Amino acid sequence: MALRLDVNEGLAVRSANEIFEANTRFQVLFGADLRQGLIWFCLFATVNFGERVMSKDFRLVLRVAGTNIDGTKKVVYGISHIRGVGPSYAAAIVKAVEIRPEVRMGDLSEAEVQKLEDAMRDPAKYGLPPRLFNRRKGLDSGRDMHLIGADLTLSTKSDIDFMTDIRTWKGVRHSLGLKVRGQRTRTTGRKGRAVGVAKKVVMEAARAAALAGDKEEKK
Repeated sequence: MALRLDVNEGLAVRSANEIFEANTRFQVLFGADLRQGLIWFCLFATVNFGERVMSKDFRLVLRVAGTNIDGTKKVVYGISHIRGVGPSYAAAIVKAVEIRPEVRMGDLSEAEVQKLEDAMRDPAKYGLPPRLFNRRKGLDSGRDMHLIGADLTLSTKSDIDFMTDIRTWKGVRHSLGLKVRGQRTRTTGRKGRAVGVAKKVVMEAARAAALAGDKEEKK
């Protein structure tokens, strides 16, 4: 006889003898009856110790869209770790490819992972509305796209370089390393730059010049 602990998908089947022995130990600790001790054991083993005996096909780490993802995370939260994929977009992608949201990333087959990547890179093919995309009417192609991972990083850098080359206001602010979106700079954004104060080199040069002047006056 075996008992399956269906707390999460992928839990292994443990024998009734193992459960009973663990339950007797919990009876001593909690002073509960058989049913209560068994409940405490399930919760304690799953939450505190994370005792999951995974199937052979379960993967603890997956590589999706150039990003390492924890296989124990649910699908929606797992793909949200990819750059350019937020919670809303992730939920829409999972629904579009017809994968159950409660499934763990490590339980996905290679075909399902490929389908997820394809949907994230080309969501229009799966019927997602353009309002979810992060690059509407791109400068190069003029069509609605969604960029993720390294593609999003390169696109952002090329946009900043383009604004810097044509000397727009945002481009000038980017080139100076200042805030771009109208934030105040008097009291914030001062780390790594000398904003509103003399630089250390200038101060040292002025101090050296003052000392040289004093020596000349004494002579």
